[in-house]
Amino acid sequence: MKQIEFERAFDPRRCRHLLEGRVSVLHCHHYSTLYTQLADDCSLLDARSLLARVAADTFHGVLTELQRKRGLVAVADRIAAAEQYYAFAGLGRLKVTVAGPESGEAVLERSHIDEGWIRKWGRRDRPVNFITQGFLAAAFAAAFDGRPEQYAVKELSSIVCGQQSSRFQVARL
Repeated sequence: MKQIEFERAFDPRRCRHLLEGRVSVLHCHHYSTLYTQLADDCSLLDARSLLARVAADTFHGVLTELQRKRGLVAVADRIAAAEQYYAFAGLGRLKVTVAGPESGEAVLERSHIDEGWIRKWGRRDRPVNFITQGFLAAAFAAAFDGRPEQYAVKELSSIVCGQQSSRFQVARL
C-alpha cells in the first residue's frame, strides 16, 4: 500500500488541530509519560486497562472512519493504514508482523512513550505501552470488522525494559 496523505487542518475559531477530520492533540513525551505513570501508579482501579480501553475506543473510531473514507477493504491495506496513522500521530513506529482474525503479533520499533519514560525516569522492569495496547486492539478490530473489546493485547517485551523493541501478542477473546 502506498503512503497515505493524511488530512490535516487547523480550526482557528476553536483553536483545534484536526487529523482526518477529528480533533487531535500530540502531547510531548513529558506529558504522555506523566499520564501513563498516573495510570500505572493508581491503586483505586485498574487504570492501566482503563487507559488501554479509552485508547482502543478512540482509535477504533478513527481507524474505521479512515477505512471508510479511503475505501480500504483488504486486511493488508487496513493494517498498513493503521501503522501509518500510528506513526503520523507521533506515537512511534509500529509494525504488525502477523495479522489474523483470531490472533496476531506486532513490533514497536520506536516508541514515544518508552523513549520519553527512559529520558524522564530511566529503565524499569515492567512495560508501559498501555496506549499502544489499546491502539492494537482497535487496529485488529477495525481490520477484521470487530469491536476492540473482542481483542486482548499483551506486551511481551519492551524498550523501556531494555529490549531493542517492544513486542505485542494479540488474541481474540
